[in-house]
Amino acid sequence: MSLQDEVWAGVALVRQRAPLVHNITNYVAMDVTANALLALGASPAMVHAEAEVADFVAISQALVVNIGTLSPAWVQAMHLAVDAAVASGKPWVLDPVGAGATAYRTGVARELAARHPAVVRGNASEVLALSGGEGRTRGVDSVDPTEAALVSARELARGWRCVVAVSGATDLVTDGTRLLKVRNGHEMMTRVTALGCTVTAVTGALLGVGLAPLLAAAGALAVVGLCGERAVERADGPGSLRMHLIDELYTLDGATFLAGVSITEV
Repeated sequence: MSLQDEVWAGVALVRQRAPLVHNITNYVAMDVTANALLALGASPAMVHAEAEVADFVAISQALVVNIGTLSPAWVQAMHLAVDAAVASGKPWVLDPVGAGATAYRTGVARELAARHPAVVRGNASEVLALSGGEGRTRGVDSVDPTEAALVSARELARGWRCVVAVSGATDLVTDGTRLLKVRNGHEMMTRVTALGCTVTAVTGALLGVGLAPLLAAAGALAVVGLCGERAVERADGPGSLRMHLIDELYTLDGATFLAGVSITEV
């Protein structure tokens, strides 16, 4: 079975099983990621209260931790949720939004990454910052190309025993040994906030139905990227792109996916 076929089989399982994906994510991302997960067929939950995160992990199929809008209480909730996920063997995903921008943000991201997530997904600057390098962030945006983070991504993947996905014009996904490249998406997608966060959430959905981390990370990038490409054809600008992207996630079929997706192993 090809990489593309395996990913599509995972998408089909998401639609069949509707995995519950527990998201501790940022205020900006909550709406679009919840609607994207619903459109794809998953069941989203945006739960961050310290008193209930561990209980919610217990009934979820995957956990997504996104540090976009940090506060000390949310950081504590993230650690409690990760504790519960690790203890129960639930897969979890880390999105180190803005790592490198401040010492506090970078420190939180590194502490969480050391807890062995199944997948870390970030842009090149965030991945470089996690490795201790000089990632050049501009707020939460990267000014580094994906290739600049490849060596760091491989080293981090080996050290953390996880998959590291680096988003960019060409996405790179590695487990420290294998390397996949995903070439889907469109420049206009960078004009819509939280689409990277949406990729992270979709990664959680694919992990929640048992897809291997390398394929879950690459598959999420390909699914959202392809739907973004198709949405651009119908959009007048970034606002309608977001609406059409959610529609594309809902209507995506196997023939369209297999004809348009670009996942290659190098």
